[in-house]
Amino acid sequence: MKSKITGGETELLFTGKVLNQYEVQYFRCLDTGFIQTEEPYWLKEAYSSAITKLDIGLVFRNETLREKIIPIINKHYDPKAKFLDYAGGYGLFTRLMRDKGYNFFHTDVYCQNLFAEYFDLTDLPNDTKFELLTAFEVFEHLPNPLVELEKISTYSDNILFSTVLQPSGPLNSFDDWWYFIPETGQHVALYTENSLAYLAKKLGYYFYSDGIELHLFTKI
Repeated sequence: MKSKITGGETELLFTGKVLNQYEVQYFRCLDTGFIQTEEPYWLKEAYSSAITKLDIGLVFRNETLREKIIPIINKHYDPKAKFLDYAGGYGLFTRLMRDKGYNFFHTDVYCQNLFAEYFDLTDLPNDTKFELLTAFEVFEHLPNPLVELEKISTYSDNILFSTVLQPSGPLNSFDDWWYFIPETGQHVALYTENSLAYLAKKLGYYFYSDGIELHLFTKI
């Protein structure tokens, strides 16, 4: 199987049971360490509920992200500009940021916008550009990261996103890292810092990372 990031060779990492029923192969990119599943034929079932019932930290995570993101916006960007939260679920983060006075908009083609109605990408002109695009807990859900990121990059020159980086040490089964989360079947792309740096360069961005889970693609 070819790497979804580089197009180069991969190696079979292990096979494990996803959604408690499908035996799924996981592959590692030999160039970047990026981990991908075999073609994820189970995604329709995995997204029968767009936000899994196992995600019990949804509200706390969004509140925590708000407190992290506000200082970044105030220091590095125009706080009065337009912002977009990509694949933003129910619109909770957009609502939280709007309540703090930031002109955030929401988009998610798989999930109903419950909390940020009238502040959706569809309410704006098609050619709207944003000061900053946020994408939290999104990258690990992308079956074809490079294809999807080419689309995302049309919205902004700055992409601030979260995804947990692979830990050091061997990853030979689900037991070696909690972030595989096979019970939901939704995490099909798992990154190293090298793989994110490769993607950034491929798309014409500079890359910055906290080395853990918060990252930035920027053309500035």
